[in-house]
Amino acid sequence: MEKKWFTISVYAENNVGLLNRISGIFLKRHINIESLNVSKSEIENVSKFTVVINTTEDWTRKIVAQIEKQIEVIKAFYHTDEETIYQESALFKIASHLLFDEPQIQNIISESKSKIVTVSREYFVLAKTGRRHEIDEMHDNLEPFGIMQFVRSGRITVTKAEMPITSMINEFYQS
Repeated sequence: MEKKWFTISVYAENNVGLLNRISGIFLKRHINIESLNVSKSEIENVSKFTVVINTTEDWTRKIVAQIEKQIEVIKAFYHTDEETIYQESALFKIASHLLFDEPQIQNIISESKSKIVTVSREYFVLAKTGRRHEIDEMHDNLEPFGIMQFVRSGRITVTKAEMPITSMINEFYQS
């Protein structure tokens, strides 16, 4: 089976130690977590863990089954990139003098559709939201000028198709 990118969405009670146990499932199978994000979900008191991996569908299915065995996990799903709408965010801290001394910097900002979020005498900060390859491209373009600091978020994603989790939870509470 061929490797591809999968996004795993885990709906769970956000209890101490759950993230550690979930990451242990990947560790045991020697599968690297490429991106991880935890946030509140569309359901009250339920957190959504978004995990991105590059592996086969067979391994992904097995991992999702193991994750669902965790007592706090309500339900886990996996999707391919084609089945989701996703974004990442990044911040770039750059020396301020470059904004005025290097015309190419302004071209990079404009072409990448990034935004200047703060400017001081010493530095300015750019924010970029987009797909991983867009952020990587911006990083590659800025790197020759010197990046003082760089940080990128984990993937955030919604599915193109309706997620059945809300109806599942409503059924559970009505039983």
